Amino acid sequence: MILHTGMRTDIPAFYTPWFLNRLREGFVLVRNPFDPSAVTRYRLEPSVVDLLCFCTKNPAPMLPHLAALEPFGQYWFVTITPYGRDIEPNVPPKEQVLESFLRLSEKLGPHRVAWRYDPILLDETYTLQRHLDDFTRMAETLKGATDACIISFVDLYEKVKRNFPTLKPVGPEERLLLAGRMAEIAGSCGMQLRPCGEGSELAAVGADTSGCMTIPIFEKALGERLRVPRYQPQRKECACYLGSDIGAYHSCIHLCRYCYANDDAVLARYNHRRHDPSSPFLIGGPMPGDRIRDAKQESWIDRQLSFL
Repeated sequence: MILHTGMRTDIPAFYTPWFLNRLREGFVLVRNPFDPSAVTRYRLEPSVVDLLCFCTKNPAPMLPHLAALEPFGQYWFVTITPYGRDIEPNVPPKEQVLESFLRLSEKLGPHRVAWRYDPILLDETYTLQRHLDDFTRMAETLKGATDACIISFVDLYEKVKRNFPTLKPVGPEERLLLAGRMAEIAGSCGMQLRPCGEGSELAAVGADTSGCMTIPIFEKALGERLRVPRYQPQRKECACYLGSDIGAYHSCIHLCRYCYANDDAVLARYNHRRHDPSSPFLIGGPMPGDRIRDAKQESWIDRQLSFL
């Protein structure tokens, strides 16, 4: 199976000691975000977890511990944007994250690390030209370190509007212009531009709209064929195979103003204080009335076929 760690929070940035403890213990407990008393127990064993998928804005805390991850397949998404602390208050300096990306790629290989430049937003500071200039510099820095760059345009969910009331939607002409130029820039640096959750609109300007977390991408990272259960995407614009996530909402303290997973900075800080690195739960611990069930887990690798 594929186990995600980063669609709800940033585990490498803020919870690396906890994750390493979970690997040593061999399991993790995850609360259902819509029914907190429903708890799923996942085994963290290579025999049933084929690939760990990370999404992070700061992989540096995990870099000294990559040996602990070696028994598992891995795929990393590292987000690097041009925004300052006015928008991303607690994200490390971009130069530091770029350096961490290069180190991660050197250890794992460019087919296991993807660059996320998202979400793209426009205002008086971050203009079309500013994005193209910064994107070019970053792409040139990461040339040879990845074969994929993921982009998306900011979605104006209600919780995003509350945290970032000055945001404006990125119009169709702006999306096509930016994506077309970014596809050219990425291609010149050996990267395929892949939109995230944007449908097929950007295929016309050279983007690969087949998805950014697809089974072929994960198979390439593993060097193995996968036989996966049937899966219904959560959104019609998304072709990705998202699977199960062991994170928790409202626990990332990057506190980016555009964040979809956090809508309350006070709650995020409170939950971060409740974190116990020795707990099987990311946030808090066991509660009266918990109903724990074991996840159905099995390897999806087709042992009769291999890429390598």
